[in-house]
Amino acid sequence: MTGTDATADLGAAMAKLLLQAGAIQVSRDRPFVLAAGWASPVYVDCRRLIGAPRQRAAVTALVLTDLTRRFGAELPFDAIAGGETAGIPWATVIADRLGMKLLYVRKRPLGIGRNAQVEGAEAAGARVLLIDDLATDMASKLAFARGLRMAGAIVTDAWVLFHNQAFPGGEERLAQAGLALHALAGWPDVLRLDAQERLLDPADRAVIERFLADPAAWSAEHGGRRAPAKPMA
Repeated sequence: MTGTDATADLGAAMAKLLLQAGAIQVSRDRPFVLAAGWASPVYVDCRRLIGAPRQRAAVTALVLTDLTRRFGAELPFDAIAGGETAGIPWATVIADRLGMKLLYVRKRPLGIGRNAQVEGAEAAGARVLLIDDLATDMASKLAFARGLRMAGAIVTDAWVLFHNQAFPGGEERLAQAGLALHALAGWPDVLRLDAQERLLDPADRAVIERFLADPAAWSAEHGGRRAPAKPMA
């Protein structure tokens, strides 16, 4: 099996877990307004995978396999950091399974001082892998990375369960900040799996496809954000 095949298999497995858990929610009448301000007819709620033991174990196994495939059996990190709030449980499980130090990082500092945004293990000098559940416009990933770096950590990689690669500008902002994003699954995995197994309602799939054809225009037409944030200076 090639690396591309292995990636597709992991993505399909994650997509199936999301669909089976009801984590991919479609609203045909009233759009969701995401935290970044975009309007979307679909919302991916990865938190639905945390509570059920079987699903949590299945996702954990996929994460560990994906991390090993990407970074090797000996991960080039000293610690795992979970982004508040939904990234924290996954980071905790992964750090525990790998026997690694754990941090958690807030979107904004709480209080004052060098470590006001970061809790847990010592961050200074540590090579840290940032883990979160979902990536959309990358604003929270950039905030997490800034907080970890302010605490002295070395952060070059962020990893998420699902990349909502719909809206423009996110990858450019990450690249500018020297941060690489890795995702277990994304929309291509969901749509490819559905084409094989028909797990989505056909009307829901049609809504998702129309949205993904031009997400920024769809958002603007439905009262959401019209353009990506400007790159950071």
